[in-house]
Amino acid sequence: MDFPDLMAGPPPTRLPEDPAAASLGSGRPAAEVVRSHPESPLAWATLAEQALAEDAVDDVTAYAYARVGYHRSLDQLRRNGWKGNGPVPWEHEPNRGFLRALAALAVAAGRIGELPEAERCSSFLRDSSPTAFETLLG
Repeated sequence: MDFPDLMAGPPPTRLPEDPAAASLGSGRPAAEVVRSHPESPLAWATLAEQALAEDAVDDVTAYAYARVGYHRSLDQLRRNGWKGNGPVPWEHEPNRGFLRALAALAVAAGRIGELPEAERCSSFLRDSSPTAFETLLG
């Protein structure tokens, strides 16, 4: 008889392919992709990253984009068995929309002075995927 390892923690969450990934990969503007796929964490994360990189867009707008991507991600994670903690590996490419939105939210929160949220998001990213943390914020 096999018994599960109760000390191992939850299994890694692997999200399904984001329907917006192909459109974004083909170079379609992120704002257009969001209009076609408003449920896409990857599209919102891309908008947030672009807003953070552009001087013409204010940090509050970047924060709003990142927050939408983060909340879309939480919905998707829960639908795929995530129970509020556990690994979300960067190596599984469909997870990157969530991880990128979370990193963008950490950066944007810091820029608008929401330091407790910036730290919480950074810690959440590190706990979800050390590789994502190093890649995106490290």
